[in-house]
Amino acid sequence: MALLEILEYPDPRLRTVARRVEKVDDELRQLAQDMIETMYEAPGIGLAASQINVHRRLIVVDVSEEQNEPHILVNPEYEVTGALMEYQEGCLSVPGYYEKVTRFDKIQVSALNEQGEALAFEATDLLAICIQHEIDHLDGKLFVDYLSSLKRTRIKKKLEKQHKLEQ
Repeated sequence: MALLEILEYPDPRLRTVARRVEKVDDELRQLAQDMIETMYEAPGIGLAASQINVHRRLIVVDVSEEQNEPHILVNPEYEVTGALMEYQEGCLSVPGYYEKVTRFDKIQVSALNEQGEALAFEATDLLAICIQHEIDHLDGKLFVDYLSSLKRTRIKKKLEKQHKLEQ
């Protein structure tokens, strides 16, 4: 297992649209395990491959308190089955910032698991929100894109300043 570097906003690589995974193999399974370890260490409840500069459609999520129910979703998609709700979101790629975002409270998820087998399930509440957030990453979209341009610009400038100080 290895901890992976998480890209931080406004890194332009976060805007890359991920390509479909054509083959689920040992390399992808190892990547997923490394992503889970990185997510827990960060700490976070979700991580998309795009956030670690691997532009393949792979996400890992675990919204359990004990961090013992990880979901590995390859080529994830969803259909909306619920209503809109507002939720305070954060992001490992936008560290230290939390803002209210409107998403759906219930979705029907379809994906492949780490064995390449098709799976489908209903996700509600925090799990539904987390999956939507991570799929956005695969599409080159960040939660700050849901904010006003004023808030987005303020966050971008603060993070750019912080990155310069760290160099």
